[in-house]
Amino acid sequence: MNLVVQGADVDTVALKALAKLTAARGIEQVTAESFRLLGAQPVEGIAAHCAAAALDWAWIEDGRRLSDFGLFVTDMDSTLINIECIDEIADMQGLKAEVAAITEAAMRGEIDFRESLTRRVALLAGLPETALEAVYRERLQLNPGAERLLKGLQAAGITTVLVSGGFTYFTSRLQQHLGFDHAYANVLEVTDGRLTGRVVGDIVDGAAKAAHLVRLRDQLGLAPAQVIAAGDGANDIPMLSAAGFGVAYRAKPVLRAVASCCLDHVALDGILKFFD
Repeated sequence: MNLVVQGADVDTVALKALAKLTAARGIEQVTAESFRLLGAQPVEGIAAHCAAAALDWAWIEDGRRLSDFGLFVTDMDSTLINIECIDEIADMQGLKAEVAAITEAAMRGEIDFRESLTRRVALLAGLPETALEAVYRERLQLNPGAERLLKGLQAAGITTVLVSGGFTYFTSRLQQHLGFDHAYANVLEVTDGRLTGRVVGDIVDGAAKAAHLVRLRDQLGLAPAQVIAAGDGANDIPMLSAAGFGVAYRAKPVLRAVASCCLDHVALDGILKFFD
């Protein structure tokens, strides 16, 4: 195994100190922002050293290439995009603080996601459907590196999937914009142009996210090691656990604990830079 590190501005002194700490036999440059520490050993202090140097890091098998993967599955809210859509929709009702508190508790794993979604959506009852368009047009932005990430994955022939505990109104538009092969999310019920406060059909929770990953993985004839998954909260734990390489993006501690790597400093396309 090799230790691959990357950062927006990698300090040579810090890099060499990390190589010494891990008894690496050499340093190879992977991209302009990422470096491979050959034969590095897992020792105490790596996480603290990298955090101090603003480096993201991951253990990567020798010779592992991006083209070895065949499936990429990502969460939407606060992972692919910069907002929690339901919080911003609630803001149109003057209820953002109340809804955001439930969202945060669910992301930390303190309350069940299904319960949290049902409670939050109920608070949106009566809101005009046009509020969804306002959130999409005025507040939703892609997180840095999202477009580069998707282009890189697609160039490598990797099937891309957007799966969210959020809503199809947003996933369908992002699928079209970024070219995802598949997209799955919850359907908000609308009657006479207004939200009813209910979700139509089965709720897409953490288990459903993982189920979509496993189903598509099996359809493609892939092994778990050939799957990359990315997320930020407790609802993404089953999905990342089912993937060979799990990425926690600016994530809650509960997800960081099960991830292969945490992106705390670099953009989303940093996922590409861990591999040849």
